Amino acid sequence: MARDLAVGIAGLGTIGGALARLIASGGIPGQRLAAVGVRSPGKAASVLSSPPADLVVTDLAGLAAHCDVVVECAPARVFEHSAGPAVEAGRILVPASVGALLGCMHLVDRAAETGARIIIPTGALIGLDAVRAAAEGVIESVTIETRKPPGGLEGAPHLVRNAISVAGLTEAKLVFSGTAREGATGFPANVNVAAALGLAGIGPDRTMLQVWADPAVTRNTHTITVESDSARFTMTIENIPTEQNPRTGRITAQSMVAALRRLTAPLVAGS
Repeated sequence: MARDLAVGIAGLGTIGGALARLIASGGIPGQRLAAVGVRSPGKAASVLSSPPADLVVTDLAGLAAHCDVVVECAPARVFEHSAGPAVEAGRILVPASVGALLGCMHLVDRAAETGARIIIPTGALIGLDAVRAAAEGVIESVTIETRKPPGGLEGAPHLVRNAISVAGLTEAKLVFSGTAREGATGFPANVNVAAALGLAGIGPDRTMLQVWADPAVTRNTHTITVESDSARFTMTIENIPTEQNPRTGRITAQSMVAALRRLTAPLVAGS
């Protein structure tokens, strides 16, 4: 029998912690938790009540030496600390910080040289399979409108830089309109979905994004509209935020799990 894939998790926050606990418990057949990358070794003990006996606790850069798969769940500002070594070592990289990848596209070229693979999960989005299929033909336009409770946007660099306040809103406020690439820079913890959509379709510079702070919504809501020579479709998803972090929907971690399952599953549905 083939050996289990050795999986390493970079960061043990809301998403990384959930993934680490699931894999450590044997929740994904054919995979084992081999290593975690954290700034403080004590973090692993606090997140994993029953860590594997042979678990390696290392820094972000050290993960690639112990794993077949590196799952990046750390803050976007340290993306390259785990992603770079993973690509250099020819590993499979599954990034949560997709927006950060837009500023590190040299890693894609390097992956072609080292044999690494970068697998972008769908995340908190809907219909990336349809977008990828449409991209095999001609896509005229792709737009995404994101609406979040104001508290889920507070502290975003775009808001701070432009002195935009979302406190005390009584009606929806448009806080950003531009390209997915610009949005990923301005909202690194909020719109990884726009970056993933751009990479799946016509690119982050042609994918248009609006971000609304909306006190009327309780769920992180994304609406995608695609015009192509094969289909026109509009899709909306309303994601329930996690209790630990209102910026992150529950489905985001589940999407990462689904992406990992595809690596070892005997049957995969969807393109």
